Formats: sequence, structure tokens, C-alpha cells
Amino acid sequence: MTIELKAASKTLRGITHIKPTSLVMEAGRFNVLLGQTGSGKTSLIKLMAGLDPLASGQIWMNGEDVSKLSTQKRNISLVHQFFVNYPHMSVFDNIASPLRVAGMAKSEIQGRVEEAADILQLRPMLNRRPQELSGGQQQRCALARAIAKESRAVFLDEPLANLDYKLREELREQLPELFAGRGAVVVYATSEPEEALLLGGVTALMEDGSVSQFGPTAQIYRDPDSLTAARVFSDPPINAAQITKAGTTASLPTGASWTMQGDAANLPDGAYTVAMRPHHVTPQRTSEADVALNGVVQVTELSGSESSAHFQMGANGWVSLAHGVHPYEVGAEHQFFMDAAKALYFTQDGRRVA
Repeated sequence: MTIELKAASKTLRGITHIKPTSLVMEAGRFNVLLGQTGSGKTSLIKLMAGLDPLASGQIWMNGEDVSKLSTQKRNISLVHQFFVNYPHMSVFDNIASPLRVAGMAKSEIQGRVEEAADILQLRPMLNRRPQELSGGQQQRCALARAIAKESRAVFLDEPLANLDYKLREELREQLPELFAGRGAVVVYATSEPEEALLLGGVTALMEDGSVSQFGPTAQIYRDPDSLTAARVFSDPPINAAQITKAGTTASLPTGASWTMQGDAANLPDGAYTVAMRPHHVTPQRTSEADVALNGVVQVTELSGSESSAHFQMGANGWVSLAHGVHPYEVGAEHQFFMDAAKALYFTQDGRRVA
């Protein structure tokens, strides 16, 4: 089973929400749409689901042009970040609702609902109403409905966003198993890079209604094609600054410099942009090759076992993310160390060069 977008675009009241997009999404893996709020993830899902009309292009499902088919005829399921269940129905009836609409026999409905309820651990709650469930259980109900329907495609639009941390972690681990072997194309929208990495599969990086890069998730994280892609796939935000290359030496405007290695050393002399992920900028030296940076600490945060510090380095605001608790003083200058071996280099217009 596949979903193929052929130069598909969406325009609403003269405003382009999705620029011409061509993608092929396959069953057997998670297809992740990663981007910030407003990047076009939900708009793209609505196009594929048939909820919004195409302005141009086509959408094919398993070799069939479904561009003009209604949502019902596309045989898809959609799970939102909000708990969309029928409040007047029991959990059983909520899960069974699309099966009844399809005219399925009672005995088959019973079997499918019970199977989905067992998978999502909802069997003891089948006679309850949604308002009697916790938020996590309500979202499980919506997921069970999608599983029981056995749709050709399942669209998950930030389905864990409104759950507490523990439930989010638990369901995130279960999701790949829930849809494994079901033959459906699973499309998962998220604004969290860490979530994309945990789900694996392939990822489409989205910004301003277009896909900046598409491919295996881990590969895109390691090798972004552009500064835009690197920024989308980084939380906290990736650090960037202009450098000047002369010979094999790269220099920041603040005076810090290092020797470029590998392909980067062979670039023509001139101006480039260097980008560093926050966890490669630390408050302590980890090797003799680290590059010392000085910056004024603006904000500090402690999250679990990690400390982050936002600091101003010349004209650039950078972030350090390191394991452990570190004694930063807001407003004071602090020394940080950059692992130059992990640097990404881009042209001034944002194209990856090394």
C-alpha cells in the first residue's frame, strides 16, 4: 500500500498553504511529518485525507487516483491531538461506529472491536462513556477505532500532544507495534524532533507549506541538506554563525578559530555558515580539539538530567545542552567548548556544503 503525492498543492482564499509537493509514503514504516506549528503538517494531512480540495496535482493510493474521491471512499482513519469521541456512545460503540457505517455484520464488528480493545487495553472499559475515561484512555479509544476500521491509511495528527509526559512516553513506544503488519500507510505529524527519531521510519521536514527534505529519519538528522532542514530537525534550536574560511582555518567574528577537516578543508576560501547542535556545545572541555567560546549567559534551564544555557556570543545567540547540573550565573560571561568535528557547514544561502 502506498500514498503518492504528485505536485499536490493547496490554496485557500488566494493564500498557498501547501506548495507543489511530491512524495511517496509506504506501508510497513512510520511516515513522519516534522515541523513547527504552522509549517503545513495538518494541511498536508487534510489533503491526503480528502478533507480539503487540491489546487493542483494529484493524490494516488495504491495505484489509484483518489484526488476527487470523498474522504469516506478513500477508506482512511484520522486521529487528532484532541480526544475526538462521540460523548453519547459507549467505548464499544465509538470503536464500532465506522464499521456500522460500512454495513459490516454484527459478529464481525464484535470481533474487531474486542481485538482492538485488547490491543489498546480497553476491554474493561467497553461499556463506559468517553467522559468516564482519562485523557490517555480517550486517545486509546480513538486509536482503537482506527485499528478496528482496518483503513488503507491512518493519519495521526500530533495524537500525543495533549497527554501527560508518562502517558505520552508509554503510547509513543506502543504505536509502531500497534500498526505493524496491518498493511496501512501510517502518517504521523509531530513538532518534536525527538519524537520523530524515536518513531524511526522516514521523515518529511516541513516549513512554510513545503517539504525541505524527505528520507530515512536518522539519515536526515545526521545529514541535513540545508540549514532550513537542520533547523527544523533540532530542539533546542541549532546554533548558527557566520565564519570566514582562509586556507584550512575557520574563524568566527569573535576571534575563535579552528582547523577544518575532511571535505570542509577543501572548500574555496570565503564566507560560510557553521551550525552546531546544542549537545555539541558544552560547559566543559571534552577533548584537546574543542574550540573555546565565550558568551554571556542569558537563560538557564534544568530538565531531568540535562542543563541548558542560552548565551550571547557576539551577534549570535547560542545554546549549550549538557548532561548534569552546571553552575551558570545569568548575566555573567561563561566559557563553553564546541566540538568542531561535529560542525555542519553551509553556503550563505543555506545550502549544505560539508
